[in-house]
Amino acid sequence: MHLNPYGEYAVLLAASLANDWPHDRAGIEQRTRDFGMTMDFPDEPDDHELTRAVIDEWLRVVDAEPGLPRAELLNAQMAAAATYPRLTDHHGEGWHLHYRDDGQRLAFVLRAVITVGTALHLTSRGMTRLLRCEAPPCTRVVVDITRNGRQRFCSVRCANRAAVRRHRARVEG
Repeated sequence: MHLNPYGEYAVLLAASLANDWPHDRAGIEQRTRDFGMTMDFPDEPDDHELTRAVIDEWLRVVDAEPGLPRAELLNAQMAAAATYPRLTDHHGEGWHLHYRDDGQRLAFVLRAVITVGTALHLTSRGMTRLLRCEAPPCTRVVVDITRNGRQRFCSVRCANRAAVRRHRARVEG
């Protein structure tokens, strides 16, 4: 039996969806596959819209102050999404835990996976390790999975842009 790596893959999946929203339901489902989910989802006509609402709600957690405000928002989202943990063995993955009922629609599965994963990420890595890119005007989500916990930019490009701005400010100032 293994414990799902809900924390890392789930929060990275959420950030990927937030930063690059797929054009259709197939794109969302492909993204779940890209991040390691293997389960099949019943196809419903409003999956794209409902999943967008899940991501928009999760972005409230990203934008919340670290600590109690973030925890309260996330606790409320988990209470609405997650059920008691249960053992499952599907798709030859071996025994592992799910924090949701079986047979749920795409948006509801993602809500449970993303909220529980975000909680695991924040409690194991630190409440400040989920943020927006600090290189204006970029607003992409940054999931800090670095060893030292100092990631502040979504990409090398944004980090370089911020460094150039700091350099120019020192030279001009």
